[in-house]
Amino acid sequence: MIIVEDLTKQFDDFIAVNGIHLNVSAGQVLALLGPNGAGKTTTVRMLTSILRPTRGYASVAGFDVVKQARQVRASVGVLTEHHGLYNRMNADEYLDFYRQLYNVDKTTANQRINSLMERFGLAQARHKRLGEYSKGMRQKLALVRVLLHEPPVLLLDEPTSAMDPESARVVRDAILSLRSQDVTIILCTHNLAEAEELADQIAIIRRGNIVFNDTVAALKEHFGGARQYEMFFAHSLAGWRPTTLPEGVALVEAGDDQFRFTVKNPQQSNPQLLRLMIENGKEVVSMQEVPRSLEKAYLEAVNQYSREGVL
Repeated sequence: MIIVEDLTKQFDDFIAVNGIHLNVSAGQVLALLGPNGAGKTTTVRMLTSILRPTRGYASVAGFDVVKQARQVRASVGVLTEHHGLYNRMNADEYLDFYRQLYNVDKTTANQRINSLMERFGLAQARHKRLGEYSKGMRQKLALVRVLLHEPPVLLLDEPTSAMDPESARVVRDAILSLRSQDVTIILCTHNLAEAEELADQIAIIRRGNIVFNDTVAALKEHFGGARQYEMFFAHSLAGWRPTTLPEGVALVEAGDDQFRFTVKNPQQSNPQLLRLMIENGKEVVSMQEVPRSLEKAYLEAVNQYSREGVL
């Protein structure tokens, strides 16, 4: 649904996006992560045929972003940082205005609007002027507008910003539902927990370059540090420590009834660890992997690029 090859945008002497490659299939969510000014917004603007690339190729929903710009714009729903709401309009007037721009017939549009306004908790506020809406309500109304013409591709910039936890949950559930309907989504976010929950694929952009593009699991595996396992015991260890450990295992933390180890090869070492504890009369209640932090992996990826210029 989205193909990007050597996509580049240069403004005078400044290269905002530098030869990036992306491939996003139908029904996938790509989380595009990166610091402010990394090139996320410029990338989205090129993919929505708002900015013309300096070099390279991109297609969205089968349409060339340069040669078929009108078809691209009709095939995408875009949520930007600034929503472009008209404060003197009420929600019905605003959405009817966009219905006409999207060329959706009134009966079909009304059915979609009723369903979406109910889903996002805005049904009781549709006759209020938009200038009276809170930030979270404005964000949700912008999402209704984005979904009004049922586009096959969504490009969402911080879709849950300014929302309370309950509203953010509703929006995340909506994104998961759309993914199951084969809608393709690029999600720009600084919320790493949100990216971890929603994304099939993570792309990190830094200084206009894609410095990592793979799954969340692959990012954690590559940059999340050594695997750690935590072992809990039925009784106090009373200061006891193992004198020898299997190869590739190191004790990094010891509590009264708990050990934490780094483990290079869990398949080989974990059974040996369990046998070691049993042989020493220690009753193991549980042994589990410590979840790796996406934040730690992301920061390490960005910092490694800063140090080396490449990954």
